[in-house]
Amino acid sequence: MLYPAEQIAFVLLVLVCGGIAFQGFSRIVKLMQKSGSADRSDNLAGRFIGALIDVGMQKPIFKARPLASLFHAFIFFGFSFYLLVNVNDVLEAFVPGWTTIGSENPIARGFNLFADIFSIFVLTGMIFFLIRRFVMKPKVFEFNKNVKLLPAVAEGGVRRDSLIVGIFILIHVGSRWLGTVFHLAEHGHGDPFLPTASLIAPIFHGWGGLEVGIHVTWWLAMGLIVVFLPYFTQSKHIHLMIAPVNLALARKTPRGRLDAPLDAKAPGAAKLRDLAWPQVLDSYACIMCTRCHEVCPAHNSGTPLSPSALEINKRYFINQNAKQLTNGWEDPKLSDYAISEDAIWNCTTCYACVRVCPVGNEPMLDIVEMRRNLVFDAKMPAELADALRGLDEQGNSFGDSARKRTKWTKPLDFKIKDATKEPVKYLWFVGDFASFNQNCEDTTRKVATVLQAAGVDFGILGKDEKSAGNDVRRAGEEGLFAMLAEQNIKALEKANFEEIITTDPHTYNALKNEYPQFGGKFKVKHYTTLLLELVESGKIKLKKPLGVKTTYHDPCYLGRYNGIYDAPRELISRCGVELVEMPRNHENSFCCGAGGGRIWMKEHEDMTQRPSENRVMEAAELGVAYFAVACPKDKTMFTDAVKTSGNEGKLKVVDVIDFIYDAMEQSKAEAAKKEAVEA
Repeated sequence: MLYPAEQIAFVLLVLVCGGIAFQGFSRIVKLMQKSGSADRSDNLAGRFIGALIDVGMQKPIFKARPLASLFHAFIFFGFSFYLLVNVNDVLEAFVPGWTTIGSENPIARGFNLFADIFSIFVLTGMIFFLIRRFVMKPKVFEFNKNVKLLPAVAEGGVRRDSLIVGIFILIHVGSRWLGTVFHLAEHGHGDPFLPTASLIAPIFHGWGGLEVGIHVTWWLAMGLIVVFLPYFTQSKHIHLMIAPVNLALARKTPRGRLDAPLDAKAPGAAKLRDLAWPQVLDSYACIMCTRCHEVCPAHNSGTPLSPSALEINKRYFINQNAKQLTNGWEDPKLSDYAISEDAIWNCTTCYACVRVCPVGNEPMLDIVEMRRNLVFDAKMPAELADALRGLDEQGNSFGDSARKRTKWTKPLDFKIKDATKEPVKYLWFVGDFASFNQNCEDTTRKVATVLQAAGVDFGILGKDEKSAGNDVRRAGEEGLFAMLAEQNIKALEKANFEEIITTDPHTYNALKNEYPQFGGKFKVKHYTTLLLELVESGKIKLKKPLGVKTTYHDPCYLGRYNGIYDAPRELISRCGVELVEMPRNHENSFCCGAGGGRIWMKEHEDMTQRPSENRVMEAAELGVAYFAVACPKDKTMFTDAVKTSGNEGKLKVVDVIDFIYDAMEQSKAEAAKKEAVEA
């Protein structure tokens, strides 16, 4: 128990430091109130219960870095229990006779056991992280030299913050544990429910300064927490409180659906206050772990984009200017301190940064909002402007006449139905690349041939089809996307069909997730899903194994955005093809680099290796002959990457339909041979 003077000093310290910390929290709340609106009020109880379960099980943290995640779990579970430990220690300091040490109460004994074990867990975990960051210094913590960083960040602010937090945790937990050791030494015997403290206690038995040591360690443990409170709102450690809130208030709409601009007349975000409040909250939830830029194709390629730097810069800027920001200060543009305009255009919108974030941050949405603002102000790369002009004038990014959209059908020996003139079961929304790109036309014809051979009743919109606009929206051209969506919805509503099928995952995403916002509610399938149904129903017969090895690339907009992983793999297997997975597969798939309008833009001058080349090199190490895709853009990107990476002749890029087509052709040949023998 503390002496009366100590008790008074502690209460005064709590009032002073608590008051300063309260001001810090108040500024955070005020800043979010001044930011853009976002409705996350639905099912609040369910949201928070779900978030607490996820956090309690540490599910978000184990998405990546398993070893680091394990040690983080040590700290998390230990620190969570330490909430009870701290309450108990305050009671011991102020309530006469209150103590758990030496108690025969089973609850007190259980409490002691957990406190002892979790203390070691926390100390072990914290030592691991300090060694990792300051001794091992992994490259994942480094930013590309061309990434925009605030001076405080560039001068080692994150490392300094990590060191302060780490030392705080070591002193807080270590002092508390050492205080227990002193208590046991004072009693002259160990306690089986305090196993680790009991191991050390004999060393201090008989020491004359134990009573002083108990008081000193109490102040180092509990006083340090109070002194740390004002810094808590400024430090990365605040994620302990903000992360569960951020996860609870995360978007519940489909991954592939962007929110409409907050201001239709002036879309996008130029300044911090233009962002919706959850995007401001993101910066406080950020633990500065850099997992996001570790998986970012743009950052891995050497460009100036780092989603981690974006959130960290926002956070440091707010810390430095919180008072002015809440008082209506005319703050500078985000591009002046958070991320360069140059970097904004390097995002592929692959969603990898959002998926991997353990605290639910969405830096990609910040980038989309800034793109909207730049496009509205006509500030964009010239080649992107050309592509958008072609989309506006001709309905496709190639700038070709709509009459040429069906040119790919001419070599076919059968006629594809015009769904605008006769009813069909499946309306095939072919997409721009599948229709206009010469490298994709053969694949497109094979899809048509397989569907025809399977007796599928399908048709196309022909010249009435426009680009679905998925990448237009992600490039920031909201008005053009709305126009394309409305034109396509009008054409689709005139046609008579039951379901839409697509070959392009980007198109699939737009039709499935974006168009309902504009009144276009249709049943949509990716062609691999339909083909698997046809195989399983016996309408497509695949009898003879192809006997080759392939790897498969999960397209971002098919896999990570829409969760379609099994159908392409099952089709590959049904063709008798051995699938060898790349290390980065399923949700961890690495982007080809085409999304978000990047396929229309020039490569950044600082790019050291294209994302598609990075991916091809990963596949080349597997010893397979084929690189299978299920996206026209992927076929375009990877076919070129095979050449530029020096793998031409070693690795062939194919679409999943190529395996289906070849397996069907062999089956037909086998049947013809059998008929000839029988004749």
